[in-house]
Amino acid sequence: MKEDILDFQNLKAQIIFAEESSDEETFHQDDLVQLFPYGLSVTGDISRPFLLLKDESHTHTLPVAVSPIEAGVALSQSNKSIAESTPHKFTELLMQSLGIEVKQAVFVEIKGANQYVRLYLTGHPKTNSIKVRADEAMSLCLHLDTPIFATRNYIGRSKVMNAAVESNSHVLQNMSGEKPRYLN
Repeated sequence: MKEDILDFQNLKAQIIFAEESSDEETFHQDDLVQLFPYGLSVTGDISRPFLLLKDESHTHTLPVAVSPIEAGVALSQSNKSIAESTPHKFTELLMQSLGIEVKQAVFVEIKGANQYVRLYLTGHPKTNSIKVRADEAMSLCLHLDTPIFATRNYIGRSKVMNAAVESNSHVLQNMSGEKPRYLN
């Protein structure tokens, strides 16, 4: 009988993103647009805030879905009116002690509802880059003042992905049968 029940968690991803673009984007350094933190957007779905990155001329905007925790860390790190506080201090000190530096972060892939960024490293004896989910690395990149890049093509594809997530978020919440949760 249990097999007859739909698995809404798996169904959600299939409904929104039937066509995944799981190939890592190839690029030349000249194809990259440098992006800078611009703001944080909290829409109707507070479980999926967006870090907004813009180029210097404000022509290109890359919305990056982050977790509420990652959004909170990015916000607290950017608040210059309070003493510096970040969960990334240990990581920064560890990397410095090992002589490892993140030279740049480049958005390279969209898989399902996730964006991936490749962190290019120097000083590591075996690895020159690591690909991680962007929602797990953005506040670290901001803390380390890592230059962030994406291609124009990637920026366009991310806008389409995020628009699809936004337009379907209320439908998916209703499908899951979950009631809205509020903080008291």
